[in-house]
Amino acid sequence: MDWLKVSASEQGRAILAGLISPVEQTEAYLDASSRHPYGGSIYARTTPARARAEAIAAHDRAKAGLRRSLLDGVAISWKDNIDSAGTPTEAGSRLLAGRTPETDAAILAEATLQGLVCLGKTHMTELAFSGLGLNPMTRTPPNSIDPALAPGGSSSGAAVSVALGLAAAAVGSDTGGSIRLPAAWNGLVGFKPTHGVVDSRGVVPLCSRFDVAGPIARTVEDCAAIFALLSGQPVPDLTDAASHRLRLLVLDGVPFDDAREGPVAAFEDAVARLAAAGARITHATPPCVTDAMALSPTLFAPEAYGTWRDQIEDAPELMYPPILERFRGGREVSAADFVAGWQKLDRLRADWARLVAGYDAVILPTSPILPPDTQRLLNEPAYFAIENMLALRNTRIGNLLGLPAITLPTGHPACGLMMMGHAGKDLQLLVAAASAEASLN
Repeated sequence: MDWLKVSASEQGRAILAGLISPVEQTEAYLDASSRHPYGGSIYARTTPARARAEAIAAHDRAKAGLRRSLLDGVAISWKDNIDSAGTPTEAGSRLLAGRTPETDAAILAEATLQGLVCLGKTHMTELAFSGLGLNPMTRTPPNSIDPALAPGGSSSGAAVSVALGLAAAAVGSDTGGSIRLPAAWNGLVGFKPTHGVVDSRGVVPLCSRFDVAGPIARTVEDCAAIFALLSGQPVPDLTDAASHRLRLLVLDGVPFDDAREGPVAAFEDAVARLAAAGARITHATPPCVTDAMALSPTLFAPEAYGTWRDQIEDAPELMYPPILERFRGGREVSAADFVAGWQKLDRLRADWARLVAGYDAVILPTSPILPPDTQRLLNEPAYFAIENMLALRNTRIGNLLGLPAITLPTGHPACGLMMMGHAGKDLQLLVAAASAEASLN
């Protein structure tokens, strides 16, 4: 068995049973990353000294019967916008070159306390403001399915590190789809928690009203276990999830506008399999979704530009022009429009909650497009702009409506099925996702 490519939870159980050693696993991941032809494009930097020390401590705890969690001794990667003490954390941007925090982010500190091993920091798009995963200013990871294609972002290296067996799981962040999109485009599970449920201290911000950290992994069980460590919530009981008869609402309308044939066909096939397994499927087109999406330009870019304006305008030449243009798109929005936009969004979120109260989850294609060709994105700025907006279009719905959301592989390459739950009901969504995962598998 290739232990580097089994789920994080399976590795945790194998450590408990004495079948594998945290020290040997960590060394194997570090060696695989250093030898892989794309290793330097996936990891911005590995942290071998830290990883080895943490693995030895996990090994000793296992020998003494003092393991702290199911994942004690399991080695994972961390997106390069999550602070790690003494290790540069640059958020994929030359603007932050050499930025080295003195302390770990709160979530990294807690994960370390619970026994997770930190392998290093993964490449990402500049300041997390793109869904394609393209970053010519630092490095662009390959798509794990086809290296010529975009990996998805902004948690690009996070997803690819897992897909290629260079980490057992990863922690990324999601503002408009940055966990779910790269997970879907690399055949993985990606979970965006409800905003505010996971401690954001020490995570480099993009839009703090939307940003949230979460896991990318091979299974829902892995995502649930990592989410529990990050949030301090109990691990949900997924034992009987497969027997749960789901009530699912297909979100028609916006998610299918200009959608490409491949993702739509994959989604329809997945819905058919869910129905065959006993899920009750309903369709609807709530107008509040269209109204919420219309607020995107008023809410995302202004906050992002307001957060980074001084650094950007001090050295705009350090940024990739399409990303610079996205940030500057927020400078013309007035404070009054921004405030009014948030007030309207709060009302729309309440409307949505009433409309979907009777469902376990709302489902839609994770992305309406397949991963585009990386070289074409570099050569054609207009193509970059179109594909970037489409790539994040469906995932952004969950961020705007303040929902937890998860993407599951459909069995079709680079095509995910997204499930959106109820705000604050993250554990219930994970149970529903485990049920859907069993049906899709």
